[in-house]
Amino acid sequence: MLPGHFHICLFQPEIPQNTGNIGRIAAATGNRLHLVRPFGFGLTDKNLRRPGLDYWPFLDLEIHDSIDPLLDAFDGKIAFFSKFGEKLYTDIPVSADLLVFGRETSGLPEELHKRYRSSMYRMPMFHTNVRSLNLANAVSIATYALLHRRGLFSLT
Repeated sequence: MLPGHFHICLFQPEIPQNTGNIGRIAAATGNRLHLVRPFGFGLTDKNLRRPGLDYWPFLDLEIHDSIDPLLDAFDGKIAFFSKFGEKLYTDIPVSADLLVFGRETSGLPEELHKRYRSSMYRMPMFHTNVRSLNLANAVSIATYALLHRRGLFSLT
């Protein structure tokens, strides 16, 4: 992981192509990716590996059986993403070290919503019939927004 960068967590991801794309984003941005079991696919699934192209070896990856020890390790420096969040993703504290995203079909469990209500963020959607963004797109938006706010953009 690069200095000043952060951690991305996918809670029980279900779609291998999304996870593969997010792995590629994490590798490209120098952030560590955490996957919390169970997954809706196997780690050898070609649909997981294909979107990451040949960048998978450059991914800093950790697998977890439970999210609780991971959340405890970050001691409040966590931003959760949910369509029910009451704050915008652009308001994530610069000090956030862990970005947590839920399942593609059901998001984060209610227990996390209750426990971390003040740390829930959302991305606005302007059409009332659109329920959610694609998970890989949401991770990209949040990742690059936080990198920018941390002043880590450079073309050199």
